[in-house]
Amino acid sequence: MHLLIDENIPCAADAFGPLGTVRTMPGRDITSAAVREADVLLVRSVTPVGPALLAGSRVQFVGSATIGTDHIDQAYLRQRGIAFAHAPGSNARSVVEYVLAAVVYLTTISEMPLRGRTVGIVGCGNIGQRLADRLPALGVRVLRNDPPRAAAEGVGDFVGLEEVLRTADIVTLHVPLTTTGAHPTHHLFNTDTLAALQPGAWLINSARGAVVDNAVLEAALPGGPPARAVLDVWEGEPTPRLPLLAQAALATPHIAGYSYDGKVRGTQMLHDALCAHLGRSSVWSKEAVLAVDPEAFALTPPDPSLPQAAYLHALVRQMYDITADDAALREVTSLPPDERGPHFVNLRKMYRRRRSFGRYTIAAAAVLHAYRTAVADGLGVQLV
Repeated sequence: MHLLIDENIPCAADAFGPLGTVRTMPGRDITSAAVREADVLLVRSVTPVGPALLAGSRVQFVGSATIGTDHIDQAYLRQRGIAFAHAPGSNARSVVEYVLAAVVYLTTISEMPLRGRTVGIVGCGNIGQRLADRLPALGVRVLRNDPPRAAAEGVGDFVGLEEVLRTADIVTLHVPLTTTGAHPTHHLFNTDTLAALQPGAWLINSARGAVVDNAVLEAALPGGPPARAVLDVWEGEPTPRLPLLAQAALATPHIAGYSYDGKVRGTQMLHDALCAHLGRSSVWSKEAVLAVDPEAFALTPPDPSLPQAAYLHALVRQMYDITADDAALREVTSLPPDERGPHFVNLRKMYRRRRSFGRYTIAAAAVLHAYRTAVADGLGVQLV
């Protein structure tokens, strides 16, 4: 059995080598010619999978090590009888931690308290719901907007998008990219939506680039609203609009979900799905890969006299410095046009090993009692 795998899926040789012959290559370089002799294709979000890629191939199983599936033509796979699996929830914690890092950073640079802020979460699936569960520990009020869930479960604690726009200090997007159905999300944030944000609001997009009309956002940012934007995803990837990048408070190269722990969980989910498809027992486990020495992840307590947002930011930077990813992407502005896309791609390909906040520990006695809930339940750091 021949397996063709995106080189950004970690542990591919160890996890899938026992099942057949493994070949890895960059996801953007996977072509119909490369796929033709493969029995199994495992990708991430940069590889569109449909008839243009698979026609004439012998592929019988497609896996995507991602939450989103907008790059997969599932109707075509069903028509061809090709099995499909993906990895919902695998990198949810990673994206949540990216948003937490952005929130404490924005709050710190604005010199305004984090406690008492209102965060509107648009899309409460694997990521959005986890974020909604953790933000209250930081003293933040949460508004949840998810029309499909509200329709299925009853309105309950869900609110309309209009209330989010009118009320939230920070709006963070966690919806899939869809163009059809009752609630399409393509350009969900457009001229009207952006104008409806309250003055001074911040916008965070770590979902898909086209959920926000990037041209409209670029025109809106100088005078707001929103006053600030944090953008991890872009229309036209891997070549984002340079004026928009320049205006963003934080700009990163589609790496919100790129924690090592999340990517390895995605590998495990595809491994287990493929083994089930083949009628075989799982032969690889992520646990040995993710096991760490707790001493290597002990955090240094920040200055206890710092305000809450600054204290949390100082703690988060030891685990994940979001400003480093921002600085790395901004280097694209000095490059010739033909080198900008490759720079974006290379930042993802060569991304450092970022670990989940839950792997880190801090001495409980060194954390002010008033901050312990925020550290343990909000950030997810282990108090020992």
